[in-house]
Amino acid sequence: MILVDMSQISVASVMMHLHMTKETKPDENMVRHMILNSLRMYRTRFKSEFGELVLCYDSKHYWRRDYFPEYKASRRTTRKKSNHDWDAIFECLNKMKKEFSENMPYKFVEVYGAEADDIIGALSAESCDEVMILSGDKDFIQLQKYPNVKQYSPITKKMVEGENPVTYLQEHIFKGDTSDGVPNVLSPDNTFTEGLRQRPLSAKKISSWVDNNINDVLPNDEVKRNYQRNKKLIDLTCCPEELTSEIIHKYKEAIVNDRSKLLNYFIKTRLKTLTESIGEF
Repeated sequence: MILVDMSQISVASVMMHLHMTKETKPDENMVRHMILNSLRMYRTRFKSEFGELVLCYDSKHYWRRDYFPEYKASRRTTRKKSNHDWDAIFECLNKMKKEFSENMPYKFVEVYGAEADDIIGALSAESCDEVMILSGDKDFIQLQKYPNVKQYSPITKKMVEGENPVTYLQEHIFKGDTSDGVPNVLSPDNTFTEGLRQRPLSAKKISSWVDNNINDVLPNDEVKRNYQRNKKLIDLTCCPEELTSEIIHKYKEAIVNDRSKLLNYFIKTRLKTLTESIGEF
């Protein structure tokens, strides 16, 4: 299966479009064409080895935000400062998502409370088939511990490889994830929401901690607690069990739209160029 991080690919398409046009609002027709052309291109490249596309979407609500309210909180602040019209962007992308779920001949998976990361993590762990993850998100390096899982970045146009997935995950937990608002293990929960500086955590110290029993090497209870916080947020096997079960059920029960819908959809949305390549979808 080809697991597509649709949230990342969709937002990347919008940002590229806005960068090229210097506009603040997306052109719906152009964004639709860009996203679908990306799917066509990746399907053509990888289908023979990995099978069919699976469209994986973020839910509007994340379980991680219930567990850690500071999770991705800074993104809302960043958007407010942006010149882009994010209401128009989300309206456009939500419309595309609905269209794709109703018309594209692929499994569509969205589960309340889950991010695309959780869906991709659960299906990668469950599958015995060859899996290709389409995403530039390095969080997915950890999934390469499964020998049948590979990752391709649409951003760099390269395979994501060369890292030891177990070591990478351990280091990632120690470092935290600035883009998601997760501080390193030496820093408190409110580091980013309060504009505080993280306590320095050297590569040498991280290296000395890796591959050791955490209870033996972490200096105090606060750091051990922060380690568990980061592990819960970053390690994809820590997705709540009931949510993982729901993801797998949703995937197995997902209805694939009949390919006959494609032509009418492409004509209705004036996708003339893509209509000429409709056999590649």
